[in-house]
Amino acid sequence: MLLSCITMRKKLDEVLFITVDVFTTGKRDGLGRTILLLFCCSIFSFLLSSVLLLYLLFTLDYDLAVAGSIAGSFGTLLVIALFLSNNIRCLMTLFVISIFMKKSRNLLLTAGTSLVVLKNIRNTLENLKRLAMSMICNLKAKKASITAPFSNYIKMLKWIGDMLKGVTDLGVVNLESNLKVSPRLESEKFRLKLSDAERQLNETVKYARALAETVSSVTDRLFPAISFLVLTMFIALHIKKYCKDMKYNNRFISRKFVLYDEKQREEGKPHVLPLTPKEEKLYTFIPSARPIHRERKAMLKFATPVVSHFVTWVMFITVDALLYCFVDILTTRLSELEQFHVPLKISFKAIATLIGIPFSEEAHQMDFSYSVTLFEKKCLPEPKLLLYNSVIPLSAILVTLVFMALVAAKVSQLRLMVCERFFTSAADARVEYLHSKILRKRLKTRREKNDRSFRSLIFKLHFWCPLFFQPKGGPQSIV
Repeated sequence: MLLSCITMRKKLDEVLFITVDVFTTGKRDGLGRTILLLFCCSIFSFLLSSVLLLYLLFTLDYDLAVAGSIAGSFGTLLVIALFLSNNIRCLMTLFVISIFMKKSRNLLLTAGTSLVVLKNIRNTLENLKRLAMSMICNLKAKKASITAPFSNYIKMLKWIGDMLKGVTDLGVVNLESNLKVSPRLESEKFRLKLSDAERQLNETVKYARALAETVSSVTDRLFPAISFLVLTMFIALHIKKYCKDMKYNNRFISRKFVLYDEKQREEGKPHVLPLTPKEEKLYTFIPSARPIHRERKAMLKFATPVVSHFVTWVMFITVDALLYCFVDILTTRLSELEQFHVPLKISFKAIATLIGIPFSEEAHQMDFSYSVTLFEKKCLPEPKLLLYNSVIPLSAILVTLVFMALVAAKVSQLRLMVCERFFTSAADARVEYLHSKILRKRLKTRREKNDRSFRSLIFKLHFWCPLFFQPKGGPQSIV
């Protein structure tokens, strides 16, 4: 059983080695290697096409037929390109790896900012609109209720007039009183101002919504395509520099470098391994799990924009939440207010006298009280909070960015290792250049050290004249 497991593991390692070799070198010596290369290209293309299909369906809301046609065409063309070109295979491999690089970080930061703009800032504008509309609604309601107190006063005056009419009717002399009160509220100008304010508010909200929808549409459709092209251009530039410029990012000691140095040692030529402590700070062995000082700085540099964007997101989300709390508390407190009761009672006492002697007395009382509301309940604003619509996606984006920051320092090593596998001739040339560079630096350092030793020897008088001068700390001459 153990022997079969070991045999199976050896066969699996052999198949994996052949697969990587076929995919990176593109050598199709036989039908088996050709089929294996086609299979690898198909799997690679299928994964990328699936990602494109999901993006078209759930982000851009394309129909299934349209999204499937686009993804299928892209996958077919990609299979052909991967099968025929070694450069395309390297480029697409680096493209997948570059998901964890700076451009992908910028894409995620832009996506998070767009999410905050389209969710929280739009919700803040919506709550402000509702607050303003509630004020306009309350003013309109108060305009209609202004005449209510005047109607009570009119009824009161009419009642007083009726009472006076009854008192002044003496039978001989009848005093007629005709009280006419007609309230008139000149509200046309006030109505026009309210209508104009409501119209301007609706136009502003409509413009803000149209602008946000336009930005969202352009961002969702054009930005990924432009980012894809820009990222592809940067990867192609990196491949070109790797193959043409021997100095480009050539400070890593790879497995190929170690084998080359061992070959130099076996042939009796100068070798550089092991490195000196000073050289170990300049050159890094790859792959290495422990981050060096330079990689820690790269990680910190990668995380700095993430922290600044996170602070901005928190600020906008906090403003949205505070405005929601303000409107909600205002609505709750206004709804709890009771109506203001205005007591308006009048009493009338009539005393009939005959030659100064009272003989009858009548008391009349009427209640004209009324109540006034400070804010109409039908006009109370109802705030809306879309915190979960932005916090949950932003949390996923932040978790991804934190993971990317942790591996950002090692992705550059992985990218160089991939280029080394795809471009073996360029990798050999870079190894030879780095090897000779270290040797030249060592020779230069040795010469400088010898020069310093010679210059220091010139000024040592006890070396040139030992009879007259004694070295410091040496035995004193006896006179």
